[in-house]
Amino acid sequence: MMDKRITDVVAYITWVGLILAFVLGDRYASRFHLNQALVISIATTVFGLVTRLPLVGFVGWVGGLLCTFCWLLGLFYAISGREQPVPILGQIRLL
Repeated sequence: MMDKRITDVVAYITWVGLILAFVLGDRYASRFHLNQALVISIATTVFGLVTRLPLVGFVGWVGGLLCTFCWLLGLFYAISGREQPVPILGQIRLL
């Protein structure tokens, strides 16, 4: 079983990392970062699909840049042990 900080960091590393952190990690203590990583991953997937649509693909690219920024910020917060929401996406609660 992973401790809280390792669970927080692993959650941000791809979908596989998110699943491993959820299954093997400290789910209760890491709920905040698990939620943020899940929201960022879902948003990245949605914006990736939007980039393929004609005429609105630019929105997907801008959203992808936002997701990249949020991912880096969330990863930084997890490494430093802070539970601070990322801009815009951090307000969404799924877990």
